[in-house]
Amino acid sequence: MQDKKRLLEQKINRLLEMFPAVAVIGPRQCGKSTLVKALRPDWRYYDLERPDDYQLVSSDPLGFFSRQREKTIIDEAQQYPELFRVLRGVIDQDRKSAGRYLLTGSSSPEIVKGLSESLAGRIATVELWPFKTVEYYAKPLPAVYAVLTGSKPDLSSLTALTSDLQQDQVYEHWLLGGYPEPRIKGLHIPEFHGLWMDEYFSDYIRRDIQRLFPRINSHNFRLLIHSLAFQSGSMINQTEIARALEISSVTSKEYLEILHNTFIWRNLRSYENNALKKVQKMPKGFFRDQGVLHHLLKINGLDALLVHPSAGRSFESFVIEEIIRGFQCTLTSGIDYHYYRTRDKSEIDLIISGPFGVIPVEVKLGHAITQRMLTALKIFIGDIRAHFGILVNNSEKIEFLDDRIIQIPARFF
Repeated sequence: MQDKKRLLEQKINRLLEMFPAVAVIGPRQCGKSTLVKALRPDWRYYDLERPDDYQLVSSDPLGFFSRQREKTIIDEAQQYPELFRVLRGVIDQDRKSAGRYLLTGSSSPEIVKGLSESLAGRIATVELWPFKTVEYYAKPLPAVYAVLTGSKPDLSSLTALTSDLQQDQVYEHWLLGGYPEPRIKGLHIPEFHGLWMDEYFSDYIRRDIQRLFPRINSHNFRLLIHSLAFQSGSMINQTEIARALEISSVTSKEYLEILHNTFIWRNLRSYENNALKKVQKMPKGFFRDQGVLHHLLKINGLDALLVHPSAGRSFESFVIEEIIRGFQCTLTSGIDYHYYRTRDKSEIDLIISGPFGVIPVEVKLGHAITQRMLTALKIFIGDIRAHFGILVNNSEKIEFLDDRIIQIPARFF
C-alpha cells in the first residue's frame, strides 16, 4: 500500500526537539504506526499488540528501559498501562534530554490517564486522524492556517491565496472519507471500501470496546452507532436516544463519550461566553469521518449524497473536521472548538477560539449567497466584538461579503 506524507510530520519533529517523548494518538487504522516508523526509521520499534514485544516490556519494564534509554518507538502503548508510570521515572533521570521516545495509542481510559497524570509536562500529545483532503492528494497544508493563527490576521492577504485542490477532489473526499487503506486500495478494487468499513466496525466493537468496557452491552452500543447516523451534525438529545434504545440517559451519555474518546465521533460543546444571549447547552455531535457516516447511511455515490436529506449536515461536519485538523497541524496552543445556538434559533456552525481571538465559521454546501445567510454571523460578531467571521461554501474564490465577513471556499482548507 502506498504511503503518503502526513501533515503532522513537521509538528512532531518540532515537538521531539522540545519534549523527552511524544505520543501520537488516534483511531485504529488511521496510520499511526506507519507515521512514526517513517519519521524515525532507525529507532528501535516495539508493538505491544505483538505477544513477544508485550512480554519483553511487561515482564521487566525497568530492565527494558535500562536498555532502551532513547530512540525507542512503543506502538499501542495503552496495552500496558503500567508503562506510563515506569517511563516517568526513566525520563526524570535525564529530564533535559529531548527526543527520546515516540509512543502511539488508540484512545482509552488507560492512555488518557497515563498521559495526563503520569507523564504530564514530560510528553507532548498529538492527535492523528484519517487523511485530510490535501494529504490524500499529496498537497501541502493550505496557507489559510498561517494567516488565521496570526496575532493580527491580515485578512486582505487571504484574497490573494490560491488552492491546490480541485472541487471534484473535495467532493470525492467528502463522500469516501480519509481512512488510508480503503481509500488507497479502493482505487483499484472499488468493492473493498464497503467491505473494509464492515470489518472496521466489527473489529472496533470486538477489540476496542469489549476489551476496554467489558460490561458494555455491545448490541445496544451497535444500535446507538446506527441511530446516530441519522442525527450526525445535529444537536444531540440524549434523552430521546435513551428512550429509542430503551436504555437510561446516563448510559446514552456514557456511550457518546466512549465514541468521542475513541475518535469515531466528535462531541462539540456549546459556546457559552456570550452573556447577551440565552444559549442552548445541548452538545452537537457528528461522525469525524464522513466516509463512515455515508457507509452507515448506505450512500454509495456523489449523486445520491447530494440529494440525500443528510447532505447539508454531512458537508458541514466534513468542513468542520477539515478545519480542526488544519489548526492541529500548527504549533499554536490553546485552541478550542465549539458551536453556538441561541434559544431564538440563531446558530453558528463552528466557533474557533485561541490566542488569535474568536473566529465564527458558518458552512454552506451550495454556491449562492444571500444576505439572510449572513445574519447570524453579523449578530454574533457584533455581540462579542469579534474581528471577523468566515462563511465556507463551494464558491470559486475568496472574497469579502461584508466589512467583517469573508467567504472562503472549502477547497482552501
